[in-house]
Amino acid sequence: MGIFNFQDLTAEFSILDVVLVLTLSFLLSAFIGWIYKLSHRGASYTQSFVFTLVLVGMVVALVMTIIGSNIARAFTLVGALSIVRFRNAVKETRDVGFIFFTMAIGMAVGTRFYLLAVIATVVISLVILLMTRMNWFARTMSSQILRIQVANDAPFDTLFNKVFGKFTTSYELISVDSVHGGMLTELTYSIGLQRSDQIQEFITELRNLNGHNRVMLTAGYNGSDL
Repeated sequence: MGIFNFQDLTAEFSILDVVLVLTLSFLLSAFIGWIYKLSHRGASYTQSFVFTLVLVGMVVALVMTIIGSNIARAFTLVGALSIVRFRNAVKETRDVGFIFFTMAIGMAVGTRFYLLAVIATVVISLVILLMTRMNWFARTMSSQILRIQVANDAPFDTLFNKVFGKFTTSYELISVDSVHGGMLTELTYSIGLQRSDQIQEFITELRNLNGHNRVMLTAGYNGSDL
């Protein structure tokens, strides 16, 4: 009986190629996950998303290795993967960028552009850290979302003007909704507070005007997607 040859298991790439692709895609995807963790702001961070980034990078690299230069195989995989449906909503738009970032690196590794994958990972990661550290494209005036519930007969168009003039630099009524079976009206404003240390006083004066109904201020509106 002859010696078992692992090379007989594959015709287009060796076991070493597979190990190299999976190892490098894991290391680069894990590095991207680390960059995601360092640059993340807000309360929507989840460990499972970082795990997903690593898995996506490795799986895409494996898929690209399987496809190789075979066009028929590529169309077969596209048809097979088209049945997959993702129902979880992406919490932040930046997460989509990291998903595409990981996929691109996985594609580069899977097609054996190893140097390109390493250089692209380092350069793009440095750009992400630089934008995060320098706080690029941030607005100088932060906005908050304010929701106030008032009685249906309340003159809401002028009721809070004096309080807004005292505590805000700007305010805009976004929507008016009927809540609690039509018993109350909920107003949604986009506001810019003059000082962050006046939030409690601001909320108290609003509650005094709206009959002590619900008042909800969502701070950090510019830092996360609602």
